[in-house]
Amino acid sequence: MTDGLTADAALGSVPAQWDADRAVTVMFGEHYRSFVRMAALLVGDVATAEAVVQDSFVAMHVAWRRLRDSEKALPYLRQCLVNRSRSALRHRIVIGRNTPKPGPGVPSAEREAPPLPERAVVEAVRALPLRQREALVLTYYGGLTEAQAASAMGISPGRVKNHLAEAIETLRAVLGTET
Repeated sequence: MTDGLTADAALGSVPAQWDADRAVTVMFGEHYRSFVRMAALLVGDVATAEAVVQDSFVAMHVAWRRLRDSEKALPYLRQCLVNRSRSALRHRIVIGRNTPKPGPGVPSAEREAPPLPERAVVEAVRALPLRQREALVLTYYGGLTEAQAASAMGISPGRVKNHLAEAIETLRAVLGTET
């Protein structure tokens, strides 16, 4: 690898002696895209997802000196991602309550678009309750273990397993799949 990066850095752990700038830069390069994809599934749009991920990396940079173990940097970053996604959703609800609705004669562009199979899956995932959606996205899409997802969500691994089972049951019912 170039620029003095070790194999550990490519996997998301960085040497403890690295300063915040270098450590967060490496983590950003390695994880930004996958974090944006996860956040987009959690919050429902790419622009908000990018803002959530950027805010998470800024928080990681600020907290770098407080981390006692650099191995905890990636779990900390995941937890920031989940927490900031929740905040973005809460903010959206508050804004939605105070935004005027279009009149009855104004057609929706979304209503006119033909449904795509992929769109149906994404819409079904977005319709899941928040905790089920978080568990599903973190484990199946983000590739985290149940323990890692539990840590990011601030719940027990058993609750993650329950949320996953409920999410899969709901998706099967909504999408009409047998598997």
